[in-house]
Amino acid sequence: MSYRYLGKSGLRISPLTLGTMMFGNQTEEAQAHRIIHDAREQGINSIDTADVYNGGESERVVGRALADSRDSWVLATKLANPAGDGPNERGISRKWIMQSVEASLKRLGTDYIDILYIHREIPDEPLGEAVRAIADLIRQGKLRYFGVSNFRGWKIADTVRLADQLGIDRPVASQPLYNLVTRTAEVEQLPAAANYGIGVISYSPLARGVLTGKYAIDAPAPADSRAGRGDKRIQQTEFRAESLLVAQKIKAHAEARGVSAADFALAWVLNNQYVTSAIVGPRTFEQWQDYLKALDYSLTEEDEALVNELVTPGHASTPGYNDPGHPVRGRVSFPSPSGEG
Repeated sequence: MSYRYLGKSGLRISPLTLGTMMFGNQTEEAQAHRIIHDAREQGINSIDTADVYNGGESERVVGRALADSRDSWVLATKLANPAGDGPNERGISRKWIMQSVEASLKRLGTDYIDILYIHREIPDEPLGEAVRAIADLIRQGKLRYFGVSNFRGWKIADTVRLADQLGIDRPVASQPLYNLVTRTAEVEQLPAAANYGIGVISYSPLARGVLTGKYAIDAPAPADSRAGRGDKRIQQTEFRAESLLVAQKIKAHAEARGVSAADFALAWVLNNQYVTSAIVGPRTFEQWQDYLKALDYSLTEEDEALVNELVTPGHASTPGYNDPGHPVRGRVSFPSPSGEG
């Protein structure tokens, strides 16, 4: 395994990060343990979970699987998304950060977290309060590093400024969505991370399964797929006609070169020097084994040119596409004059 430094830190991680969103739900615990143990044997040392994945069950499954090898792993989890019904069981307040980290440590069965991510931007809550709380947890030894997820470029810069003011290390990682049908991270997120010496551990390299090429343009989705199960997020994001068409073209191109569409798509993400590692989230052991094959494929200039022809750099495959889960916030209109509707 060829390990990469995570930004300007001394932390070295594998080019694949094992994502565990399916663990504790779609993936039964025995199979999850099998995947984790095989990943370690293959040299993978980076694993990613979150407090809200399957109501915390993902953290519990991961914690039990890592019990006999905890220090061999770079273990990341996240907070900020709603984890309960209460108004303070979410977000980035000092109260919730302290409470959430303690709960994650308990579920994970460990006394420290390697990387804690702020899972998303929370526009109405003070980022400075969050960074100060994280700084205290780092000083207490409960966290080794912190990172940001789904932060736009200016928000990455603001987080760096706050860390510098507090005299703590800057965030070590940024976790953006990045794949060859959604390239918007290339505009600001990836260059910002590089500028500030922050590593990138991107997610959804296969566009939630679309880039495996398994979805035909004019046929129902397979019943055992995310789209076939009616998964809301894939319907909101990657399950777009333009992306399905790109995936079919990538599949034909990749198979002509003796690799699968998934191998090609994952290798394409890893061929970006700004990307340290890509999160792969297997549901089955067979899917996990397939991900490893991407490490053996080297992209050519012809491959890169084809992708640029199919999807313009810095754009999504679909003109005008925005993810409703991360809305654009750059316009706030004035209220209408009284009596004019």
